[in-house]
Amino acid sequence: MQTLLETAHCRLTLYRYPRQSQDPLQAWDAADEYLINTLAEAPLAQAGPVIIMNDGFGALTAYLHDHTPVCVSDSYISERATLANLAENQLDPNAITLQDTLAPLPPAPALVVIKVSKYQALLEQQLLALRQVATPATRILAAGKAKDIHSSTLALFEKYLGQTRTSLAWKKARLIHCTVDGTSATTLNNPFPTVWPLEGTDMLIHNHANVFSRTSLDIGARFMLDNLPVHSARKVIDLGCGNGVLGLALLARDAEVEVTFIDESHMAVASARLNVEHNLPDALPRARFMVNNCLDGVEVGSADRILCNPPFHQLQAITDHIAWQMFSDAHRVLPQGGELWIVGNRHLDYHNKLKRLFANAQVVASNSKFVILKAIKR
Repeated sequence: MQTLLETAHCRLTLYRYPRQSQDPLQAWDAADEYLINTLAEAPLAQAGPVIIMNDGFGALTAYLHDHTPVCVSDSYISERATLANLAENQLDPNAITLQDTLAPLPPAPALVVIKVSKYQALLEQQLLALRQVATPATRILAAGKAKDIHSSTLALFEKYLGQTRTSLAWKKARLIHCTVDGTSATTLNNPFPTVWPLEGTDMLIHNHANVFSRTSLDIGARFMLDNLPVHSARKVIDLGCGNGVLGLALLARDAEVEVTFIDESHMAVASARLNVEHNLPDALPRARFMVNNCLDGVEVGSADRILCNPPFHQLQAITDHIAWQMFSDAHRVLPQGGELWIVGNRHLDYHNKLKRLFANAQVVASNSKFVILKAIKR
């Protein structure tokens, strides 16, 4: 694993978060380098706020630290990584402002730097928010993997901000330069959150822009709903809750259960809260909502059952360490006799992971694509 980002313009030690020994992945990519080199060649010339969007592990924040940037992210893990990497490079964390993607942006920014997400809904939401505060004098510079920047990506910049052009590719990354036009933004419609009916119920599901399976029930969650255990646990954690549909179903079916919704995405937890508020307002006293890295800081015995639909990627990297941390944290938090229920693709070998941790794993249900497993803490 390479940990030193060294260019003609910066020298930074950077780690992914949570930090792991022998991590094969590095904490920056070519798009970060391309942005840093471009910013160094044309330094900021005017006063005003500096906004950084979607900085994966803090490389851009560390480079622009002297400009006291406002760092906007939907990822709690990215926020923790940014703070950890500032400390690693002896940079004052109090000089930056961390805020989630639903918080209002500072007006009239001088510079906006965007790491382009491959999820266009998040980009659309962020460009819509930017349009409310950016001016024709705002310099907007974005970058991402060349394969993730399509004509539809550029069309979003044109639609919400103004004239847009791209650079040549460099190390499979590409820049986007955008100039804000002077027309009013008040006529733009905000399509978020997306709202759709939950099949078989009278509930409406609300999804903010960066929540997985934003316009319909994902098939893994549907399979878990069909096999959801009810009435045998009093405290349940919906871990990696997404829009909270699993915990929402539990609250609807069991008048005594308490559910804690946990996700590392601010938008996911906000969506889960919105769904309980809208569909089951009387159940709000039995619901808690937490943005967190897996179960960091959650006390032993906080739940007697944990439901989990684990992700197999972090940002744009395929990795199983998040699922492993979820399972390890669940084993720590559960009391003796407590249960972890997971749903996952059959090929991901979660069965053996659970056996290593819990010394048992039972198949509750399976189909051609998914398997539901239960492990009990002995």
